[in-house]
Amino acid sequence: MKILNYLVIIFICINPSVKADSKKILIDEFQKGGKLIFIRHAYAPGGGDPDNFDINDCTTQRNLSDSGRVQSKKIGNFFKKNKISIGKVYSSEWCRCKETAFIAFKEYETKNFLNSFFSTKFANNREKQIIDFNKFLSTWDKDQNLVFVTHYVVISEILNYAPSSGEIVVSDKSLKVIDTLEIEY
Repeated sequence: MKILNYLVIIFICINPSVKADSKKILIDEFQKGGKLIFIRHAYAPGGGDPDNFDINDCTTQRNLSDSGRVQSKKIGNFFKKNKISIGKVYSSEWCRCKETAFIAFKEYETKNFLNSFFSTKFANNREKQIIDFNKFLSTWDKDQNLVFVTHYVVISEILNYAPSSGEIVVSDKSLKVIDTLEIEY
């Protein structure tokens, strides 16, 4: 039986159609509606934000690189190409998230519960943001897909999943991760 298990694993690793099948299953899930789609902002080199960070001044923040902008466009193209219906797009107030949302989807609304709490300057906001996020979800029209463009720490806290830059993480109504999709930059 162990040999059979190893053969199955090897088959999955070397057979590219398995990944394609997984992508098709994910697209089918999107098209059913009622999914929460978390997207970590596209590639922004570095980690955290500078000490002089000002939420109202993008020049003081870590921002998308040109590669991150290309990645954002690819994210939007994925949704358009696959005719995935989106009810609303919400973004963190950080510039790298807003730029990702704008390039990918054009229209979005900011929500402060999606803001980063990575730095010590914002760490005390974590608990309130999660409470506010859960309150927001309680009013959600569960037939629509919602997109949340946010940060590593927020996705990690809500879904217990560590996303890459620009990664799409899909969950159901109970915040159980259904699947993920990495978009290259």
